[in-house]
Amino acid sequence: MRAIKIAVAASLLLSAQAAVAQQQISIATGGTGGTYYPYGGGLAELIKNHIEGYDAVAEVTGASVENMGLVWRGDSDLALALADTVYQGYTGTGDFEGRQLDNIRAIASIYPNAVQIVTMADSGIDSLDDLAGKVVSVGAPGSGTELNARAILESNGLTYDDFDARRLNFNETADALRDGDIDVGFWSVGPPTSSILNLATTSDVRLIGLTDEEMTNAREEEPVFAPYELATGLYEGMEEPVQTVGVPNVLITSSEMDEELAYQVTKALFEHTDELIAIHPAANDTTVKFSVDSTPIPFHAGALRYYEEAGAEIQDKQRP
Repeated sequence: MRAIKIAVAASLLLSAQAAVAQQQISIATGGTGGTYYPYGGGLAELIKNHIEGYDAVAEVTGASVENMGLVWRGDSDLALALADTVYQGYTGTGDFEGRQLDNIRAIASIYPNAVQIVTMADSGIDSLDDLAGKVVSVGAPGSGTELNARAILESNGLTYDDFDARRLNFNETADALRDGDIDVGFWSVGPPTSSILNLATTSDVRLIGLTDEEMTNAREEEPVFAPYELATGLYEGMEEPVQTVGVPNVLITSSEMDEELAYQVTKALFEHTDELIAIHPAANDTTVKFSVDSTPIPFHAGALRYYEEAGAEIQDKQRP
């Protein structure tokens, strides 16, 4: 009995030591009504299941701009952010003028966001020009949605002075549209997104498309924009495709992350993508090709090692 007790005690001690040895990784995502949070939760599961010695948790945040600061300060280990925000932060341009975050590195571009402009079906709002004088949610403060909304609007002759701007997150925007508190809401998120899906099942909504000229203007303002078509049937009542622009989403980290850990995160991301797809269909675009085609800043050295082993063609701008 004494031997058994000693063995049990030793086993418990080893289990406790193993639990302590698990290192926690923080993943900054976005609001619960968007794609970042479920995708980040799926990534946390990949890390827990496939990288020995590590646990991970997805955290709700204000999304892209806030996430850049969290990684830069070392308050988060990984984060999701829109490519335009990532590029501006890394280069110290745009909204990051005078505060360059030069320690930011990319793990991967994981899927494209689509700018989705939503109104109620009976609002009479059919174009960007119709936003003048209306109440418009441009996205949560510090979010990539707001940056994208501003770029699209200003490149097409509209400023916040032309309408009543509200800074609401995805769920708040959907609720405000349903309640009649706002006329139009902007989303920049991987389609389909839960907050619009839920809104469309209880209310008649319409998505506002961009004209060819509006898209050209937007792309001249923001080079990371790319043409994107929202497919017929994406949301309930959507009877024809809608033309808009998309922006890649980037999984970022700090240059200070351990190289082997960054390698293992990249490896898990691309070799267990099926587990992410089961959580959110946006992960269908999580491929090595999309990543090396779309990432606007240098990869972390550990991620770069994985891409080189996979035979990917790396652009000069993607090397540290």
